[in-house]
Amino acid sequence: MSVIHVLLSGIVGSTAYGLAHAGSDVDRLGVFAAPTEDLHGLHRPKESHVTTAPDRTLHEAAKWCRLALAGNPTVLELVWLPDDLYEVRTELGEELIGLRACLLSAPRVRAAYLGYATQQFRRLRARGERASSAEERRRTAKHARHLKRLCHQGHELYATGRLTLRVEDPEEYHRFGERVAADPAVAEPLLRHYEDAFAATRTVLPAQPDEAPVEAWLRRVRARLRTGADDRTG
Repeated sequence: MSVIHVLLSGIVGSTAYGLAHAGSDVDRLGVFAAPTEDLHGLHRPKESHVTTAPDRTLHEAAKWCRLALAGNPTVLELVWLPDDLYEVRTELGEELIGLRACLLSAPRVRAAYLGYATQQFRRLRARGERASSAEERRRTAKHARHLKRLCHQGHELYATGRLTLRVEDPEEYHRFGERVAADPAVAEPLLRHYEDAFAATRTVLPAQPDEAPVEAWLRRVRARLRTGADDRTG
């Protein structure tokens, strides 16, 4: 896949969390900007480009902003990566990283992270109702690790306004995954604990995200690509 005007891109997923193993895929996520002229036509340009081998997802700048403002955990990772995991980091991409606090709001972060964790738990519970093959146990362990990570990271973001992607004790996440693979019910107390923790925590996040700086950034992107002074990569 060749996409021009990539503004920010990096390695996310298990590598960023410190949970990768020898057979793990390397997942990449990025933001690109459609040429401004293309936005004026009858048919709008494609808003996402997804490939496998390599695994890469690129969202158009406006879509990425909408997802981030909604608290989407996967999308938000991109602006909290360690420096060494960025592969494309243009001037406009650097500006976007600087706006990460503007993207956050308490109700959206809580709903998104707990919502994703609850989805993971439902998958675990549904899988536990079937006979488990080795592949199903592997998938169950993976979903369990994601549930635990989403709960911890979401609560950190809600409580402090900061997001640490690399987990503190990767082995504990793997052990938790194996315990849940043996008995999916093991995951429920963790989910309930974090539901209570969110309820008891006095958040530092505002009730609404600060959309004005994000809107201004997007307009700078459109102006830059209208004049031809753009950022390009493939």
